[in-house]
Amino acid sequence: MHRSGPSYGNRPGLVQRLAALLIALAFVHAPALAVAADRPIKIVALGDSLTAGFGLPTNASFPAKLARALQAKGYTVGIANAGVSGDTASGGLARLDWSVPEGTDAVILELGANDMLRGIDPAVTQAALGGILSKLDARHIPVLLAGMKSVRNFGSDYAKAFDAIYPALASTHSVVFYPFFLDGVANDAKFNQDDGLHPSAAGVDVIVARILPQVETLIARVRAARGS
Repeated sequence: MHRSGPSYGNRPGLVQRLAALLIALAFVHAPALAVAADRPIKIVALGDSLTAGFGLPTNASFPAKLARALQAKGYTVGIANAGVSGDTASGGLARLDWSVPEGTDAVILELGANDMLRGIDPAVTQAALGGILSKLDARHIPVLLAGMKSVRNFGSDYAKAFDAIYPALASTHSVVFYPFFLDGVANDAKFNQDDGLHPSAAGVDVIVARILPQVETLIARVRAARGS
């Protein structure tokens, strides 16, 4: 099943490979410490335009604001923005190996919104997300899975099938689960840009505040794996 419709951002040519280069540079410039347990935690935010920060200055994107919120709490972290506008779950799976480079400590996975807006078969989306989680598990990289919910335009059957994707994945993979990435933001004009799809800077603040406890749990998993 596939329907045309709006998407979370457009997918410009070469954006994915440029994003990968920026991720690598972000990690290269992260300060290195001698003790492995104390070195900065390198997180990749793998997503679509909701992660990329469509329509916002770079410093107002979700990864940038989340990094500052964590640093304000005393965490030594770097968050690479691997958001590609217009990307689907299948697109994320296809670029996973170079979007999540060696040395990544954890991943925040936010994909599926464009699948939903395009009416892609939920089984296809679930298989792609499951493939991402399986690959990251094989690399021993802990994941925070950020869920998405369907608009109701495609009918109750589609919405039910799509909404079930993320809880099902969370039940079969050892992830930190945040059920709805746009919790507190979706359908609220004061937290969205004029398109009604992408969070404003104020909306990103809401997302960061609400997801922060789960990100701290993700960091705790990294620290536990390091033995610190």
